[in-house]
Amino acid sequence: MPPESFVHLRGRRFAYLDFGGPGPAVLALHGHFGRGRIFAPLAAALAGRYRVVALDQRAHGLSDHGGGLTPDDYVEDAAALLRALDLAPATVLGHSMGGAIAYLLAERHPGLVTALVVADMTVRNEEPETHPVLDVSGWPRRAASREELRAAIEAHGVPDAGYFLDSATECDDGCQLLFDTADMMASQHALAGDHSAAWAASRQPALLLRASESFVLTGETARRMVRERPGTELVELSGCGHWLHTDDPDGFARAVRSFLDRTHAHLADAPAT
Repeated sequence: MPPESFVHLRGRRFAYLDFGGPGPAVLALHGHFGRGRIFAPLAAALAGRYRVVALDQRAHGLSDHGGGLTPDDYVEDAAALLRALDLAPATVLGHSMGGAIAYLLAERHPGLVTALVVADMTVRNEEPETHPVLDVSGWPRRAASREELRAAIEAHGVPDAGYFLDSATECDDGCQLLFDTADMMASQHALAGDHSAAWAASRQPALLLRASESFVLTGETARRMVRERPGTELVELSGCGHWLHTDDPDGFARAVRSFLDRTHAHLADAPAT
């Protein structure tokens, strides 16, 4: 795990992990409640072929909290990072909310995005397709220990708090979540809605990864997303829930690596324009 680096973009400080190495850049965007370090296993699997840069998105991880939390805010942050680190054009990979930001970025800033990888994210982020808001308003932000924090989160009906504890850090009086629950509620509400038009508007090669046990992306909607956007392929990871990169890290990495290899081979063979 490389140490966090920091950059000031659009009036705030952002943390990111640059896993380095040769090859084309891959900007990795986590979902709500996450942080960039969740992509460390993927970066290791792609080492020597692709350079993974994983951002702590605004209000997450070690990046600044507060301020605007709309999809537009997240999109412009990602665009600013690509420019500031001279990564563009890059593949943009996103999980859950990060997947939505990836395809919104591809629509609004097509020159910055070579290809898309969208991991278990729908375009119909609304009822009854999915439940777009997880109510975390009553969650504690800290507890005397990591295990007590885990128990407190799971007491709110979360079967396994492991994903959320990736965004916890030790503090003087115990263990604390890095995200603010009010920020997360505002951000989730802002992302709710139908983003089908934005999804269909971009033309970069895309990989849509669906978890077979997903509670976010139905099989029907995944197939519709492929039909409505040329150049999109669908891969389903069997036996996985929404956090498919954790449930099947090897399968997740294989699918991403195969798509990237084929996409970049095709781009290299394409005639110059």
